[in-house]
Amino acid sequence: MKRVERSGSAGGSADLVGLLTVVEKFAGKRVVLFGDFVADEFQYGDITRVSREAPVLILRHRETQVVPGGGANAANNLAALGARVMPVTAVGNDASGVALIEYFREKGIDDSGILRVKGWTTPTKSRYLAGFAHTVAQQVLRMDREPSEPLPEAARAKLAKSVATRVRRADALAVSDYGFGVASPEAVRLSMRGKKGKIPITLDSRFQLHGYAKAGVFSSTPNEAELEAQHHTTIGKNLQELERCGRATLKAMRLEALLVTRGRDGMALFARGGRTAHIAVHGSDQAVDVTGAGDTVLAAYTLALACGATAVEAAHVANIAGGLVVMKRGTATISRDELLGAIRSQAAGAAS
Repeated sequence: MKRVERSGSAGGSADLVGLLTVVEKFAGKRVVLFGDFVADEFQYGDITRVSREAPVLILRHRETQVVPGGGANAANNLAALGARVMPVTAVGNDASGVALIEYFREKGIDDSGILRVKGWTTPTKSRYLAGFAHTVAQQVLRMDREPSEPLPEAARAKLAKSVATRVRRADALAVSDYGFGVASPEAVRLSMRGKKGKIPITLDSRFQLHGYAKAGVFSSTPNEAELEAQHHTTIGKNLQELERCGRATLKAMRLEALLVTRGRDGMALFARGGRTAHIAVHGSDQAVDVTGAGDTVLAAYTLALACGATAVEAAHVANIAGGLVVMKRGTATISRDELLGAIRSQAAGAAS
């Protein structure tokens, strides 16, 4: 399976008609999403006064929203883009786990691969947002709840078996490793035994990027901060350091392509045998909210590869999707129609 554009692209230009063709193929593609599900909880409150007990705001609770985060957000984005997503994960037998399962059931997404583990804690990020009537609420506090114990070995074995079963009928495998113990290099390697190279495997790993070197991953999508942490350096505006780190990771992980997201500086795609493609950020560089943007990038990038796109084409599709989602508040998704509309609008602007 070779989906790397060998000629490379230093300027990062895209064939917009070709991108439209890729995105139009999204509908019905089967993608296994293996990784850590996170519950993103938003607590909204109206500011009433300042407490006499401490210099803090007192909020009157208005509403609570729980939406998919982490790997669950990547799965949600895959579904919004038209894919038939098959999530494989573990959640606790708690309120957050129940809320995530109910969310996907209401969306009509297959939840048979979501394992409920008694006594385990569903990773939950609670954000408290304060505001006045008719004003935009601002985040004033975040509190995280994380598992205190590793996922039981029996549960990990069940998940690996579940991935192996589902990839037989999948067009791609996306791995979302937030470090909570669901996904692991060994589980990916075992589940893909005998299938390496038959479908693209993409990876978003927060803490053990190079740990997946022998897992058969086709491409990974770290952000610049994760790449810096891996190489104990600072990149910033130093493109030579970016090139050094990108090429080192590409080689160490035995990847065909490495897509590094760089915030307002866009993206950089490193491909084996090709030049580095630097892609300018899509739309405004003044993001409204970057929460979960990496999950959107993983979803769009994976789907494009599943449709036969080259790594360069898939990177451009992911860049546009990422540019759209950061203009939305909270943990958001991008639909296939939104993505098609943005590409058509860009094509029209380029033609005028």
